[in-house]
Amino acid sequence: MKTINTYLNFDGNCEAAFLFYQLVFGGEFNFIGRFSEIPTSEEYKVPDADKNKIMHVSLPVGDTILMGSDVGGEWSPSFKQGNNYSISITASSKAEALELFEKLSSGGQVTMPMADTFWGDFFGTLIDKFGINWMISFNEKGAM
Repeated sequence: MKTINTYLNFDGNCEAAFLFYQLVFGGEFNFIGRFSEIPTSEEYKVPDADKNKIMHVSLPVGDTILMGSDVGGEWSPSFKQGNNYSISITASSKAEALELFEKLSSGGQVTMPMADTFWGDFFGTLIDKFGINWMISFNEKGAM
């Protein structure tokens, strides 16, 4: 296993929060992307209200990475301040990512099955049987 990091979700104020965290911890963002960068398809189009929201941001803090995003679309109604975090695991192989995903989702709920994504990760999300949100990813080029 490569790393375990904290992933924070926000209801439209992710950019402001991460600019604040950058002032607190220093450093530069490894990545910052907006929902407008998601490729549109017949199955999914980003609502105009969500296009400028943060899809993903990562800020190195010591030996870890603080990551975050805004919620949008279908996830907005379930947002509750206080449950707006996930534990993000970056696996060292695709096989390890699958194994961790299968074990952690046992008795829980898969919220996004493991699949290749447009940003290059093999990625999935779940809520384990204890109610903890997990994000599992593998990227041959390294973490975002």
